[in-house]
Amino acid sequence: MVVRSLGGGELEERVSAGVSDSVEGSVDDALWINSSKVAEVAGFMKSDQRLDFNFLNSVSAVDYIDHFEIVYHLTSLNKQHTAIVKTRLNGRDALSLPSVYHVWRGADFQEREIWDLMGIRFEGHPNLKRIMLWEGFEGHPLRKDYL
Repeated sequence: MVVRSLGGGELEERVSAGVSDSVEGSVDDALWINSSKVAEVAGFMKSDQRLDFNFLNSVSAVDYIDHFEIVYHLTSLNKQHTAIVKTRLNGRDALSLPSVYHVWRGADFQEREIWDLMGIRFEGHPNLKRIMLWEGFEGHPLRKDYL
């Protein structure tokens, strides 16, 4: 069984046709999307018969001091291909983007972990509370500006 990685260009064409104003571009193997369209793109990528991304491998966040990148690793178990989808959040305060929990239930703890440790809120998540640290903990310790 060979799993193929779909390139950003291939994904860009398909997602652009399915969700208008969602794609910002592609670099190497990653598709860059508008952060406000994350849930809409996720729903399309799961339901589109040619893409069929029925499994969320991981969601992670990277702090670049002046912005954050959120990275989604997806797999189609039926079509035997993978994809990397990224979005960018600028600034440090009141960061949020739509939750993909309703598309992939596997996002539940991963979005909670990102909220807890990086301070990025996932709008529409049904139970967004700390998962690693206790309620009342001050700050988000994986941020580069955390003291």
